[in-house]
This record gives sequence, structure tokens and C-alpha cells, in this order.
Amino acid sequence: MFDFGWGELLLIGIVALIVVGDDFPAMFRTMGRFTGKIRRMAREFQRAMEDAADEAGVKDATNAFKDAANPGKMGLDRLNKAADRFDKWEPTKPPPKSKEKGQEKPKLSEERAASAKKYQEDTAKKAEEKKATEAAAESAAAADDTPDAKDAT
Repeated sequence: MFDFGWGELLLIGIVALIVVGDDFPAMFRTMGRFTGKIRRMAREFQRAMEDAADEAGVKDATNAFKDAANPGKMGLDRLNKAADRFDKWEPTKPPPKSKEKGQEKPKLSEERAASAKKYQEDTAKKAEEKKATEAAAESAAAADDTPDAKDAT
């Protein structure tokens, strides 16, 4: 609005010194008091406006808008947490045990645990039988390849 340079301000100061004369310090003191009163009035007005806004509930509305804009309140915190876990994921390490609800491994009932144990035992028996038959077949094949077996035929 007002575009004063240092030259113009110096010229105004010299003219004011000539016009006012010896009362120059008193004039600055009066201007300082006047400026202080204006600032105090502005502060009081601002406080009155803030008090009126508080009574009208503007602060509550402002807090509601801030909460609505908060990503933590919109569920984005879970998404950010999942993204962080993905960024820190190392395939060579086992996954960390999660303490979140629904992430625990469900415990088997006694009946299912017994059937699982029986299944593991049966599988182990069948594996041993298979190894034994393979070993017998290999020994039989090795016996057929011996020179004594060829001479007998």
C-alpha cells in the first residue's frame, strides 16, 4: 500500500524535526503510547472473538474436522502398518509372531490332535516300508547282476 524507501523516510524525519523542533522526543513518546493502546485494543478484540467462537462451538467443529482429516481415525494406520511390514519383510527369515487378534494359530481339539498323530505315525510306517522294499529290490537287482546268477541260467 505505502511504498516508502529509506530516502523518503529520512526526508520525512528531517521535515518532522524542523516542524516539531524541541518537542521531537515528546512526540515520539506520545506516538509510542498511542501505538501501545492500539495493540492492546487489538489483543482484547482478538480475545473477545476467540471467546465468542468458543461459546458458539467453533472449536468443537474445528476439532471434528481435524479428527476427520486424521489418517489414524480413518483406518489408514492399519494400511500404513501393513505397508511397513511389507517393506521390512525378509523372505529368508521366519515371520514374526503377531499378537493381533485372529493371527494366532488355532489349537487343535483332542480328537483332531489324536488323528493327526495317528496320521503322522502311519505316514512314518509307510515311508519305512517303502524304503525296505526299495532296499530289497536293489539287493535283488544286485544279486541278479552277480556272475553266479548268470552262470546258473
